[in-house]
Amino acid sequence: MTDRRYSEEEVAAIFERAAEAQQTARRQLPSGEGMTVADLQEIGREVGIPPELVAQAARAIEHRGRPASRTFLGLPIGVGRTIELDRELTDAEWGRLVVDLRETFDARGKVSYEGPFRQWTNGNLQALVEPTPTGHRIRLRTVKGDARSLMTGGLGMLGVSATALIVTAVTGGLVDAAPVLAMLSAAGLGMFGIGALRLPGWARLRRRQMEGVAARLALAAPSSPKDELPPGEDPTSPTSE
Repeated sequence: MTDRRYSEEEVAAIFERAAEAQQTARRQLPSGEGMTVADLQEIGREVGIPPELVAQAARAIEHRGRPASRTFLGLPIGVGRTIELDRELTDAEWGRLVVDLRETFDARGKVSYEGPFRQWTNGNLQALVEPTPTGHRIRLRTVKGDARSLMTGGLGMLGVSATALIVTAVTGGLVDAAPVLAMLSAAGLGMFGIGALRLPGWARLRRRQMEGVAARLALAAPSSPKDELPPGEDPTSPTSE
């Protein structure tokens, strides 16, 4: 190499890049293997992240649940998330979950109980809690019903317009019927477009909201028995004591 002299700014940049390369080489994983929480905490210490925060983040990732989706003509008409808890959800935790759902989705909803099953519903938006051999399972799901109705109605109008077009073409009345059929087709396309254009953004928002609910639930510590409320009582009701 040459005997070139580097400025202070260049020296800082060189050592920064060398340090990054060293960290990358140190963190590179063997094929087919991963890292334990202890490994992640050790890396966190190197960059100043407390071990307990790393553990919390790992727990949130582990229990963030499985996403689900429903499509209509290739568009996301419904989204959901299933969260498997390795413990039972206490009544106090259920109460806090209901509060979180109401704040996240800006909807009061309705709480109901049926034996070991609990649910919070607000129209098509649902949160269902059901027992499993190892604890509880929570299902979050929703469907964009108004968008589906608009798209179905729009397709129906287009179908009627197409049928009428064929009939009038065969009977010879196409010229007189053309303006009406054009208006009907435009209305059908408009309805379908209004419903379809809203779906991608709506689906992204609902996925982020559900993932946030799952992450907060995973990080929540179980409550003590004295904080629990009897089954069948709405824990978020102002009249609850």
